[in-house]
Amino acid sequence: MENFDLAVIGAGPGGYVAAIHAAKNGMKVALVERGKVGGACYNVGCIPSKILLEHSKLVQEIERGKSWGIETSTVNINFPRLMQRKDAVIAELLANIEGFIANNQITFYRGEASMTQDLTVTVGTATFTAKDIILATGSKPFVPPFKGLETATYYTTDTFFDMKELPKQLTIIGGGVIAVEMAFSLAPLGTKVTMLNHSLDVLQTEEPDARPIIRERMTKLGIELVTDFQFDFFNGSEIHTSKGVYTYENLLFATGRRPNTEIAEKLGLDFDGRLIAVNEHLETSQPHIYAIGDLVGGYQLAHAASAEGLHVVEHILGQEPTTIDQTLIPRCVYTHPEIATFGLQEDQIDEAYMMMKIPIRTNPKALMEGNVNGFVKLLATKGEGCILGACVVGDGATEILNTILATKNAGGTAATLAQMIFPHPTISEHIGDVTKAVFGKAIHM
Repeated sequence: MENFDLAVIGAGPGGYVAAIHAAKNGMKVALVERGKVGGACYNVGCIPSKILLEHSKLVQEIERGKSWGIETSTVNINFPRLMQRKDAVIAELLANIEGFIANNQITFYRGEASMTQDLTVTVGTATFTAKDIILATGSKPFVPPFKGLETATYYTTDTFFDMKELPKQLTIIGGGVIAVEMAFSLAPLGTKVTMLNHSLDVLQTEEPDARPIIRERMTKLGIELVTDFQFDFFNGSEIHTSKGVYTYENLLFATGRRPNTEIAEKLGLDFDGRLIAVNEHLETSQPHIYAIGDLVGGYQLAHAASAEGLHVVEHILGQEPTTIDQTLIPRCVYTHPEIATFGLQEDQIDEAYMMMKIPIRTNPKALMEGNVNGFVKLLATKGEGCILGACVVGDGATEILNTILATKNAGGTAATLAQMIFPHPTISEHIGDVTKAVFGKAIHM
């Protein structure tokens, strides 16, 4: 029986990153995956959805050009070709991951893993042991048990990206990040989208000031948003609610995900609700077994899972890594405009702190690009200007935010950014101005 220093169960963004990091640090590593490498993120999640969003963004750019005077003929959508491009991009990314795994001499097992408490792992006919094990088995779509749901035909994100033809109509159940991004990905291509979200608003985990901008953009894209109601029952293609009956041609549930905890349950590990209970170093109730990603608390984000995988490996190696600070994990929504946030939000601070906000519309580069909906917001302590959080809403926000986050990670303050010379014209200039505003010295407000 082969023995490994580390076995990683699951080759998604948390698992494969942990395995490679361990191998690069001299560990003998086994990696197990029952499906495709890359996990849900690369195959049925963030990567395919962002590819579709890039397609829809290009259509919106063409329409913007028309409003400027760049005249084009009617835009025709060849959806099968767009999906072929999606498949090609994913195939290249997965081939890259496979190559990284092979290049680092990681033993890769394909199949369903089972474990015993003595850290013995079985995959098919292969059995091996490891000194430490990381569970990185990810999650699956959650569909609420609505009355009559068995009469309905629907997609989840696990099946939606197999679609070959552009749907004329799509009803989305949900109002979180995945639901809103899917609406933005298809509406500009010509799909009539209806979003049914029983809560009071969309994107309730995100920056409150960003939500009206997104709702306004949804209206311009022709997305019908229905909120604040109760689901009664489903009857075939009819959805009966307290606000009336909605019919659909295509139905997508984007109502969250639930962790794949089968291995943990069989091992008898402790749970915290639906999630596996772990300590600050992500070790479970059984020594030498760790859990990361969607299995544990925190943000269900690919980059969070990767960071957790790196942390566990460094802890096993005795490098005493700093506990992961959840306030330093960026959160991104790839709508148009984008939303990028880290740290505290405005509704989480009191009068002891301050919030400064500058609209994107006043930025020269933004006006040149027609990128006028959004803002740069900074939360900081009074006096010393310690950065507590930030939010950027606008085109390219998910890249722009990194300047503030990198400064925060490096121990810098608002004063650090206020003293920085930003190139002109750039959207990032607004970072300089919003940090100057902390000290009452902003130029463009």
